[in-house]
Amino acid sequence: MPYGPETMGILDRFRLDDRVAVVTGASSGLGVVFATALAEAGADVALGARRVEKLEETRKAVEERGRRVVTVATDVASPDDCRALVDAAVAEFGRVDVLVNNAGIGTAVPATKETPDQFRQVIDVNLNGCYWMAQAAAPHMAPGSVIVNVSSILALTTAGLPQAAYSASKAGLIGLTRDLAQQWTPRKGIRVNALAPGFFTSEMTDSYTEGYLEKMMPRVLAGRMGDPEELAAALVFLVSDAGSYVTGTTLTVDGGVTTT
Repeated sequence: MPYGPETMGILDRFRLDDRVAVVTGASSGLGVVFATALAEAGADVALGARRVEKLEETRKAVEERGRRVVTVATDVASPDDCRALVDAAVAEFGRVDVLVNNAGIGTAVPATKETPDQFRQVIDVNLNGCYWMAQAAAPHMAPGSVIVNVSSILALTTAGLPQAAYSASKAGLIGLTRDLAQQWTPRKGIRVNALAPGFFTSEMTDSYTEGYLEKMMPRVLAGRMGDPEELAAALVFLVSDAGSYVTGTTLTVDGGVTTT
């Protein structure tokens, strides 16, 4: 696959035909939406998550769209698990073109009460796990391949909850994105970008206290929660030839929260 798209129509630039994507955290929420969107755009998909039994639902969604899929039990905090997921993708499909680092966990513990183990666990999954996945995937990625790290608007602003570990991990992920792009885009032709979602329906938002999201809505210029498919569309842009001149950046998809 050449680095940079050949002449093609605008809509064709968003196609991912004959490409292979690896998606972590693919057992629920945004991970399912991301995997499904990539399959709709034409990609075969390798799915990783700790809850391997729940990956079967995502598998079905991908196969219903006519694409091939492989599932692997993956804890991204383990470098060995990260390598195993990438190795399974290469064994099944021959290569990796797209890596979506979506796996993540969150806490809402006051800073005076958060234990070292609680803080480290969030960093291990949300930040270190993305690094281990990128390290595992990069040797198998040809020029024109893409890594997208799923960060958060909490890397850029606060939102009324005590989330020091989560915010720190997601801010670190933006720094990691910039540095990997600086290292790998010129030398390897691998683009590296980040997505910073606002308030989208997910397991994390399901755990928020009653009334929290309603309280946050005045900060959302769009006046509503985001539709997960709106975020998936932004992902497809970043990983497809439509985004071939975009690297080292963070795309904020938040309905305007970070402007307030």
